[in-house]
Amino acid sequence: MNDELGEDGADFEMAPSEMSSEEAARKTSDAKISERRRSTLGTPPPEIQDLVRVEDRLSFAYFEHCTIGRDDNAITVTDVTGVIHVPAAALSVLMLGPGARVTHQAMTVIGENGATVIWVGERGVRMYAFGKPLTHSSALLQKQAELVSNTRKRLSVARMMYQMRFPGEDVSGLTMQQLRGREGARIRRVYRECSERTGVEWDKRTYDHDDFDAGSEINKALSAANTCLYGLAHAAIVALGCSPGLGFVHVGHERSFVYDIADLYKAELSIPVAFETVAAKPEDIGSAVRHNIRDAIYDLSLMKRMTKDIRYLLGTSELEDDVFESDHVGLWDDKQGEVSAGKSYSDNDEWDGGTW
Repeated sequence: MNDELGEDGADFEMAPSEMSSEEAARKTSDAKISERRRSTLGTPPPEIQDLVRVEDRLSFAYFEHCTIGRDDNAITVTDVTGVIHVPAAALSVLMLGPGARVTHQAMTVIGENGATVIWVGERGVRMYAFGKPLTHSSALLQKQAELVSNTRKRLSVARMMYQMRFPGEDVSGLTMQQLRGREGARIRRVYRECSERTGVEWDKRTYDHDDFDAGSEINKALSAANTCLYGLAHAAIVALGCSPGLGFVHVGHERSFVYDIADLYKAELSIPVAFETVAAKPEDIGSAVRHNIRDAIYDLSLMKRMTKDIRYLLGTSELEDDVFESDHVGLWDDKQGEVSAGKSYSDNDEWDGGTW
């Protein structure tokens, strides 16, 4: 727009009699464009401190065969049955299944509100994308990088993760090989106990990434439940400003840390929900699992637990919340650690051939 500003910074308007016909036409055109922009863009982007904390948000919403649009700070979901509105600021994960389309403006409001978007395959398997974090601070990311880059510190965090699976036991003296063996035995026991309790036959965990329907009902249910859990862990990690790829137990994958965090809750959440869902013999196993695991996530207050556990594992439980909400940029210095950004460090502001 080409609006002029008066000396006091207020919008300066010419009287109609002082405008030429071209100027009047331009002003009318600009006003129409401004109105269209307001209609399209809705309310201004929220500030970080105004957003709903990740632990207080809805867990996830799954939609397929629909169009995702925007109405102010809500997303709209339109299909043959009508339109529903979902507050973007209250959403953690948006799962888009087959036949789902999303507008540019919908992605804008989702990104502004820090929600994670996951494009998933049929029945909710696999995940492909995520939104920006709910923080401007890199405090947790820097701490995560520090811990994962030091073998001794990394081992300590990995042991903490295994210790959370074995409450009341001391695993501090076990090697990683021994810890993996203990974890494998624990998960096999959980599968066996869930099978006996629900009457669902269990053999072993087998699945085809490229063919969801090729697996048994229980293996399909486990895949769907784990996908939901991975999406939630991914959302919590990204919302806190951590890296999904810097794992402590898992390594080499862009979602290594996602698998680390999700594994903390599988025995309590996704495995029992999968067995209980299959035992009920639903017509659509994927849909039934998503509904049941969403209820279980709410009952377990999982988002709150995830954020607390991530900060505990990274040794940042004592940091105040305003550390993660601050919009702060500094410059690294090899002696002082950090100096102020946004200022010139040259006496005369003239470039001397080195750095500014």
